[in-house]
Amino acid sequence: MNYKISHKTKTINCTINLPSSKSISNRLLIIQALCKAKFHIDNLSNSNDTIVLIKGLNKKNGTINIDDAGSSFRFLTAYLSTKKGEEYILTGSQKIKERPIKELVDILRSLGAEIKYVEKEGFAPLKIKGKELSSKEININANISSQFISALLLIAPTLKEGLIINLKNHIVSIPYIEMTLKLMKLFGIQSEWTKNTIKIHPQKYVPKEITVEADWSSASFWFEIACLSKDCNIKLNGLSEESLQGDMEILNLFSQIGVKSTFKKNSLILEKSNKIYLKKEIDLIKTPDLYQPLKCSLFALKKHAEIKGLDTLKYKESNRIISTENELERVIERKSIRTYNDHRIAMSFAPLSLIFGELEIENIEVVNKSYPNFWKDLEIAGFTISLSAD
Repeated sequence: MNYKISHKTKTINCTINLPSSKSISNRLLIIQALCKAKFHIDNLSNSNDTIVLIKGLNKKNGTINIDDAGSSFRFLTAYLSTKKGEEYILTGSQKIKERPIKELVDILRSLGAEIKYVEKEGFAPLKIKGKELSSKEININANISSQFISALLLIAPTLKEGLIINLKNHIVSIPYIEMTLKLMKLFGIQSEWTKNTIKIHPQKYVPKEITVEADWSSASFWFEIACLSKDCNIKLNGLSEESLQGDMEILNLFSQIGVKSTFKKNSLILEKSNKIYLKKEIDLIKTPDLYQPLKCSLFALKKHAEIKGLDTLKYKESNRIISTENELERVIERKSIRTYNDHRIAMSFAPLSLIFGELEIENIEVVNKSYPNFWKDLEIAGFTISLSAD
């Protein structure tokens, strides 16, 4: 389905209950599965990525299809390798089958994992036979995906002698690795990160009740809306200054292009400051998911900054650099926006209707991957959303 999106007044006054973080939810689910004692996770993400992970973790043997959930695929690849005596086929969408997994598989094999490629060498689907993995010092290219590193970290304390991970080359998305280690620490796991080496000794996860915080990646689209509005007062519930998520860097990025943000209890208030002091160069190596809302905002404002640190974006749901550039041209031509089966394309381009008038977004269901209530929340904010006749 396609939606036509517009906003009559361009003034936004609303309160939004943001979705919970799928990054935190997915890590907690793996910790929960590895923990010997049960514990409850409150406010789990309702994103498709988390739903398919829950289904996968509840399955004993057989085929697990994780659709297009990249983190779920990587985390399960490592986790299922440790499930002694169980056999799985781990597969997903066509896009998942195009995303490289060889680096992670090679390392798991070096630890004794029994993993075979069902179709193309280096790519999903995988046939995994769970075994008791050994411990050793491993080297991993840290410039490919932080999710590979997080997948290994999560299982590390359950190995007989733990794990020593040497990170080679430039490390991308460091906040996501830090998030993994911080969550593990909450559940009793101690680690040492010295220079480019992370050491985790064999330990047991300690159960505790936990509530998942709201998602800063989803909040980024509301910063874009605030930035492009005539005036606004947007209250985003569930955010705090003590967040585990690196994407709260959005506070600093959008303060440069006219968005004032104020924490009040467990909420964040967004208002217009109209102060522009944009840096000439912005490095997103730690927070690549913020690229699209930032790029779309700069385009709409007719502002320019050199954005660096985008190496991993070609391996996402789409090649996000190319797809974003392609669709910005279509905004100018007043053509409908293609989403490339990429949730962040849909959510980054919808706010541009505040500047360019009514826009049509194709395949609106893609938001289910991370933010199922996105279109309903836009209506709360005063956007007019209607089905396209096409």
